[in-house]
Amino acid sequence: MTEKVKSGSRNVAIVGPYLSGKTTLLESLLFVTGAITRKGNVKDGNTVGDSAAESRERKMSVEVSAASTEYNDVRFTFIDCPGSIEFAQETYNALMGVDAAIVVCEPITDRVLTLAPLFKFLDDWEIPHIVFVNKMDRANIHVLDTLHALKAVSSRPLVAHQYPIMRGEELTGFIDLVSEQAYQYHPGAPADPIPFPEHLKEEEHIARAEMLEALANFDDHLLEELLEDIEPPQEEILKDLKLELGADLVVPVFFGVAELDYGVRPLLEAIWREAPEPETTAERRGIQVNHNTPLAQVLKTFYTPQGGKLSLVRLWSGKLTDGAVLNGVRAGGIYRLCGQQQNSINEVGAGEIVALSRMEGIITGDILTSESSPKPQLPKAPALEPVYALAITPEKRNDEVKLSSAITKLMEEDPSLAWEQHGDTHEVILWGQGEIHLQVALDRLRRKYNLPMNTHLPQVPYKETIRKATTSVHGRYKHQSGGHGQFGDVFLEIKPLARGEGFSFKETIVGGVVPKQYIPGVEMGVREFLAHGPLGFPVVDVGVTLTNGSYHNVDSSEQAFKQAARLAMQTGLPQCEPALLEPILRIQVSTPNEFTSRVLQILSGRRGQILGYEGIHDWQGWDSVIAYLPQAEMQNFIVELRSQTLGVGSFHWEFDHLQEVPEKLTERILISSGNGNGNGSK
Repeated sequence: MTEKVKSGSRNVAIVGPYLSGKTTLLESLLFVTGAITRKGNVKDGNTVGDSAAESRERKMSVEVSAASTEYNDVRFTFIDCPGSIEFAQETYNALMGVDAAIVVCEPITDRVLTLAPLFKFLDDWEIPHIVFVNKMDRANIHVLDTLHALKAVSSRPLVAHQYPIMRGEELTGFIDLVSEQAYQYHPGAPADPIPFPEHLKEEEHIARAEMLEALANFDDHLLEELLEDIEPPQEEILKDLKLELGADLVVPVFFGVAELDYGVRPLLEAIWREAPEPETTAERRGIQVNHNTPLAQVLKTFYTPQGGKLSLVRLWSGKLTDGAVLNGVRAGGIYRLCGQQQNSINEVGAGEIVALSRMEGIITGDILTSESSPKPQLPKAPALEPVYALAITPEKRNDEVKLSSAITKLMEEDPSLAWEQHGDTHEVILWGQGEIHLQVALDRLRRKYNLPMNTHLPQVPYKETIRKATTSVHGRYKHQSGGHGQFGDVFLEIKPLARGEGFSFKETIVGGVVPKQYIPGVEMGVREFLAHGPLGFPVVDVGVTLTNGSYHNVDSSEQAFKQAARLAMQTGLPQCEPALLEPILRIQVSTPNEFTSRVLQILSGRRGQILGYEGIHDWQGWDSVIAYLPQAEMQNFIVELRSQTLGVGSFHWEFDHLQEVPEKLTERILISSGNGNGNGSK
């Protein structure tokens, strides 16, 4: 179907922790605006959001879902974002293209801390946001206590926009703190005005005073009115709310029960009235609007079950018409989305979020324009570093040739995935943000590309070295099989090098006892042997010197001297006290300071060496812990860290150095690896 382009739009992300009710809120918003006639249910797997098979199997969002609707002649595009920290990249990418965000949470103080990373991202990028305290029918604390807990994890002042009316644990209505009008909720219908509940007068007065004082911090005229006990006009309060929200200076708070549509209409009205327009967002992002030239940014890439590619884009400037060419690629169509439903349109104006089909070669984050001149630099969400890995192999060996192409498409959909062909272990390793994240990726490989995988934990890339030197190790290779034979004869000195020096080869040949043309063969033989040392691992930090030898005028060759060198190394290296080395990572853990002691215990329990910890200067209440951690202990580190920090702990890591493995652990590693006949893993 086609539809006429309407003026006026808002793009709003729905974000929040796992199980806070984001998809249910989206369903309610679409229902009260008439976009759907019947609400779906997450448990039944029939909601507009969470339409992917991987989402419905797990009853959780694993990718963003876009849904378009209209309210008061304004086109709204809501983007339902995953709540799990393992899919945070999806959320962050989407937030870069919206005008505002609704942060959905539950009235449970023990879970408020899970909002901290999200609040920090929103404030760092100055993205206007509103808090919707959902599931108020399950509230176990007082409203003011809920607000106090929320304020503790936000760097911006939170201001109640309304005050809930409760009957026991049941939410029955609300008081609008701007007009001080009370309303009563009705299932499936708008709330009705009711007389002000006198028993809430004192509490409502406290909440309203806090709201006005917060707004007055940014409005001198309002401050003067409050100091002189002058009641400010409603229009002035609403104007301040719009200005301060648009500048990400305050965070309005609403209360409701999305499942019953309670509080959804007031929330929608506030977004319509107070959320910044697309032009304001473009200005905040430093984008020069050019009405003649389209400028778009890809927020998400989908490969649909039918095999088609969709690019979800924010159009920052200009307009797009059917068949538009962006970055040299002709769009196959322009669509407004409502979950998996695609509504074709002929053109779209600046400010909207739409989907473009068949944009081959275009990936998430790309800047799109019709001009060939250099593209402007638009802000992009930082790429999350991988923290969890699995080694993967196709169940069918013939599928190996298809794997690279399929993983490339997976990474277009989800930039927080990464993969590598490990040089030491020769494994294909898939990296991501956690166990569920990788399981979803593997499900997609199976469903979309018919590539079922076998998985196991990646092998640890151990190395080995030597502790002492040996001199005059002799290697002689002599082979006669008719005609020319093979003869090579070498004497080598082997010594350990300082950690990190790798490998060195020298020669001190005198008198041409080994002709120069054969010396490269000696080095080649040494190098080949060091690829698989006595313990079964690559050997590093070793120096080898060719000191003497002999040759035959007819039978000697470079190949013969290579074999002689291998024989010498085979004899000499076991005499040098081989030692197993493990990779040590430098790890930086970010955690709320109330969990710092737990993090220290986790690291110590995993053979970590604590280097120190200190407060994060731009994140009050959070610590940064620095430590050395053996890579063998990293595999499930993120799982334990999240379980001990309410899911909000994170870490950055990088390889630092190699270190000798403790002797008792060396024995276990060598046994598990076949006594040195192959690489081992923890």
